[in-house]
Amino acid sequence: MIHMVKLCVGVSSVEELESYHNERAHWWDADYGEDVHVHRTRMMPKRAAEMEGKASIYWVIAGVIGVRQPILRLAQFTDAEGKNYCDIIMSPDMVRTVPYPKRPFQGWRYLPPADAPPDLAANGNEGAEEIARDLARLGLI
Repeated sequence: MIHMVKLCVGVSSVEELESYHNERAHWWDADYGEDVHVHRTRMMPKRAAEMEGKASIYWVIAGVIGVRQPILRLAQFTDAEGKNYCDIIMSPDMVRTVPYPKRPFQGWRYLPPADAPPDLAANGNEGAEEIARDLARLGLI
């Protein structure tokens, strides 16, 4: 299994990302007829078989990984001009993670499970989000 990490460009908070849940799929004419969140990216991952139904996409929002969404499947999409894309079809469930700083990068990257931040609800990490916000405000992370 391998996860994916992606910058959430133009979004400033997890709450803002959650608000896009119902809008994004319609912007791209990518209605899969079910309650899912769809994100379109240019390239299909070569390791797609390791992701579908097993992995998550970890979102980098304002320089911090703070939430993940389980990847249900990946679908190829071809637009009217013949350009191929990859639709990342995710569960609408957003699982907050222990905040983890991440520098900007282009596109998406693979994220080995050993490097993925743990869920906030796991192992008593519930207060970590507020502490990380305070540290970030102080410029320490």
